[in-house]
Amino acid sequence: MKPLVPGLAVALALALPALADDDPLPSWNNGDTKTAIITFVESVTSEGSETYVEEDARIATFDNDGTLWVEQPMYTQLAFAFDRVKAMADEHPEWKTTQPFQAVLEDDMKALGGSGEKGLLEIVAATHSGMSTEEFEKITSQWLATAKHPRFDRPYTELVYQPMLELIDYLQDNEFETFIVSGGGIEFMRPWTEEIYDIPPQQVVGSSITTEFKMVEGKPALMRTDKIDFIDDKAGKPVGINSHIGRRPIAAFGNSDGDFEMLQYTTIGADGPRLGAFVHHTDGVREYAYDRDSHFGKLDKGLDAVKENGWLLIDMKSDWKTIFPQ
Repeated sequence: MKPLVPGLAVALALALPALADDDPLPSWNNGDTKTAIITFVESVTSEGSETYVEEDARIATFDNDGTLWVEQPMYTQLAFAFDRVKAMADEHPEWKTTQPFQAVLEDDMKALGGSGEKGLLEIVAATHSGMSTEEFEKITSQWLATAKHPRFDRPYTELVYQPMLELIDYLQDNEFETFIVSGGGIEFMRPWTEEIYDIPPQQVVGSSITTEFKMVEGKPALMRTDKIDFIDDKAGKPVGINSHIGRRPIAAFGNSDGDFEMLQYTTIGADGPRLGAFVHHTDGVREYAYDRDSHFGKLDKGLDAVKENGWLLIDMKSDWKTIFPQ
């Protein structure tokens, strides 16, 4: 594996003035992680250098849950789905005695956990279908406008990571195209990513259910079915990147084993400098501390592969001055 950036001493010299005079990452503590990020960006944007990358090839991908915003105590979209089950319960009296819906209605997390991934997908299919894409966008936006995180008592869209917002801005200022590549639903994210991350809907890659074109009351509509179309997670992420973006990223940021293959695809066997990074949740006071044993955002094999593959491990506790925007 090649080092992240050739000519480290030269690159460090390029990075130091930026750190001293005009810090592009003010919410990051000075140290090896911040320096490595700035070094990488300087190396691929310095015209005339051997590591220069043309603007149209400067692609950076970001996972969403746990990389750009909070994913504990459960994925935000899952909290949305659970609230949808409760809101729709009167229309489905059979749910009171049918798992996994009964577990949601009774707040029985043990029984819900016993339903596994199959049960969660069943909940998502039931609560995210049977409506047009426009109706789903409206429901999603209304929920995000009112729902609050159970621990922080703030809207979920305020629980984004300030250091990562700065990183997105920094890359965009250096002519990178930034994409979200998430296991979350593509149409759950698209209504708000531009406002929150300055990443437009066409630059969001995610999981999806099938849609069908129909004429409804004389107007064209895309109707959401209850069939899963694509899961943009693990080995699905490189497939989603190829299908939606059509270029291999030169930088990828994740936080869990669900992002492992995306980092492999970005960094291994590729020419020129590449950057792969995991956000490591190590701050149980300001946010959460978890990795190998977590039900959400498990980082196990990725943690073991960081050193071997030359990836960055962003330590939330020591690398970030602040977590959420004030």
